[in-house]
Amino acid sequence: MEALSSFLSYGIQLFSDLIQWLVEVIGHLGYPGIVGLMFLESSFFPFPSEVVVPPAGYLAWKGEMNIFLVILSGITGSILGGLFNYWIAVRWGRPIFEKYGKYFFITHESLDKAEIFFARHGHISTFTGRLLPVIRQYISLPAGLARMPLAQFALYTALGSGIWVVILALVGYFLGSNQALIHQEIKKISLALIAACAVLVVIYIIIYRRKHHK
Repeated sequence: MEALSSFLSYGIQLFSDLIQWLVEVIGHLGYPGIVGLMFLESSFFPFPSEVVVPPAGYLAWKGEMNIFLVILSGITGSILGGLFNYWIAVRWGRPIFEKYGKYFFITHESLDKAEIFFARHGHISTFTGRLLPVIRQYISLPAGLARMPLAQFALYTALGSGIWVVILALVGYFLGSNQALIHQEIKKISLALIAACAVLVVIYIIIYRRKHHK
């Protein structure tokens, strides 16, 4: 039990050191640093936005950055990272699945169905996907694989990412450097977003079915 307590204390200290380092990095690199880190967060790299944008919001509260430029930089990085994943999926995704998909029970028919699905529902899938933990990093891949219209993909990526970045920036702005409180509030907000997305999807399905029935 004592060993577990020591391990947890070490983890908390390590996380605190990481946040402090990020504050220093963002303070040094400025807005391009936010863009770069959020690009990583939106691509393949497991780099959580929760440790990028709130420190920048905190710096905005201190008067060292501008909150609106922090938000703009975060959204820009998210869009660029999403476009990078989208391009990867378009360039290499389908050829790889067409060649090796049979070993994973993925057929040409299933790929065609995925393309049709994103053509019809790509907007709601991309928008809600950008608001959900874990999914937000990888929703660009099926969108690119299905060749969702690029302009539509970029628009709904910007909308979903924008909401998330605004939330993170304001959390950092109003809660400062209190990492425990920030983590607690972000967890609550994430659960609320999951519930909101579920409700939104249900409403969308009801409206879509009614229109389709007519």
